[in-house]
Amino acid sequence: MKIDLTETTSSKINQALVSARRAIGTPAIGMVLTLVIVTDEENAYDALKSAGDASREHPSRIIAVIKRVSRSPRSRRDARLDAEVRVGSDAGTGETVVLRLHGELANHAQSVVLPLLLPDAPVVVWWPQDAPADPAKDPLGALAQRRITDAYAAEHPGRELAVRADSYTPGDTDLAWTRITPWRSMLAASLDQQSARVVSATVEGESENPSCELLAMWLADRLGVPVERTVSAGPGLTAVRMETKNGVIVLDRPDGSLATLSMQGQPDRAVALKRRDTAELLAEELRRLDPDNTYASTVRFGTEKLGGAAEPQRAEPAPAAGAAATAPAPAPAPAPAKKSAAKKAASK
Repeated sequence: MKIDLTETTSSKINQALVSARRAIGTPAIGMVLTLVIVTDEENAYDALKSAGDASREHPSRIIAVIKRVSRSPRSRRDARLDAEVRVGSDAGTGETVVLRLHGELANHAQSVVLPLLLPDAPVVVWWPQDAPADPAKDPLGALAQRRITDAYAAEHPGRELAVRADSYTPGDTDLAWTRITPWRSMLAASLDQQSARVVSATVEGESENPSCELLAMWLADRLGVPVERTVSAGPGLTAVRMETKNGVIVLDRPDGSLATLSMQGQPDRAVALKRRDTAELLAEELRRLDPDNTYASTVRFGTEKLGGAAEPQRAEPAPAAGAAATAPAPAPAPAPAKKSAAKKAASK
């Protein structure tokens, strides 16, 4: 069921939610949290679809905040709120409210969202892209117990990790970190089977992938060993190699789906490491709302402490065969001048 509201208020939106629930015969509220999505028109559909799929595991009230850009000074002065209320099959297992804020109201989104939050329920704010430099100090982020960003969506993911480290507040997390949960689990399990200490490690993955940087920083921070970051064609993370005194542990995933775990003295094993979609990542983050201390320690470790180049090395182009054949030979280096007999005599 969908209800469109034009030039409305938060109070009318709440009334529409109650009316919609009664109309479909589900007046009771069984939602466990409020998920606030801060996005734009371009990315709103994908974000709402991912949140709706995640709500099947975590029934929630989803509030999408879309700030409409005003094109003229007059429209910037006119504050207006349009809303769309979705309940039932159109909203997953919870409720969805799409807010479009026009004019000056776009700068005061928290005043519109606050009356729509579920009472006595946690609040999570998610920025699919264009996250603020300090999510905890953002007016909407200040309402939440959990704040989710995505460094992969940034123009410069490496710099974005440094921003996240500088502004980290308990409750912050990033989907680039969530993407490597299966890798961290598999690597930790492989180390449980090896009694020898790790002496070094290498993380291989595509360039400008913050998940690769986070995995390398996690290994360096937790193991206290040098970790080299190398670049491959992808997709995403492709391999992790850990050197131990008993041999090498290699977790290799060249196709983004199926990985191979190789360990000294054991047969190779196939491991499912499929690249997960945004809905799965979001559902994982909504399972725990307490501060992630491991993420905090990892992101603060810093990419500058890693070894290896952040960009692929480009080889110098070789000269063409014809040019090499016709190029003049380099002149021989001049031989050192010999001292004259008179200078030799004077030096005696």
